[in-house]
Amino acid sequence: MKAKIRKTAVWVEETHTEMGKPIAPATRKAVAVAVIENPFAGRFVEDLEPLMEIGAELGALLGDRCIAALGITPEQAESYGKAAMVGENGELEHAAAILHPKMGAPLRKAVEKGAALVPSSKKMGGPGQDLDVPLGHKDAAYVRSHFDGVEVRMNDAPRRDEILVAVAVTDSGRPLPRVGGLEHKDAIGKDGLR
Repeated sequence: MKAKIRKTAVWVEETHTEMGKPIAPATRKAVAVAVIENPFAGRFVEDLEPLMEIGAELGALLGDRCIAALGITPEQAESYGKAAMVGENGELEHAAAILHPKMGAPLRKAVEKGAALVPSSKKMGGPGQDLDVPLGHKDAAYVRSHFDGVEVRMNDAPRRDEILVAVAVTDSGRPLPRVGGLEHKDAIGKDGLR
């Protein structure tokens, strides 16, 4: 592996009730994170290809860990998202290189298909800072019930020369969705929109 990983972690969030109403089955979100060394911390580098390659590795690793944590098969995944936070000696473009353009293909393989764009966010921060991972339906962007997000935080990351990279996968949409639009059961997933 090209990435120099200091640590990884995986969380599963389950919602069993919302506004006093039972959610059955519970809605579930998994987030897998890796804290990696930023090979370009503290200096400007024109060619960010090494970070793009690391992004491809992490897309597969973190996507697979989310699927395993949820205990589902790849085709049962319904939404996904990705995010990265660079430490203070990095730049936002380092986060962008990790997330684009090579992380998507291995993540899509981990969740089987993934016709829709993978929602993403990037930020600069330090240890203990929150990172929001946006979520969207993996095959059809117009499925409003899956517009969501999940927050992660690691008390010791990212350090100044690190990048915290996160991938999130769900097996459902928000609890009690009722804003209309295309439903998961009706999504075709050919154009990434419907």
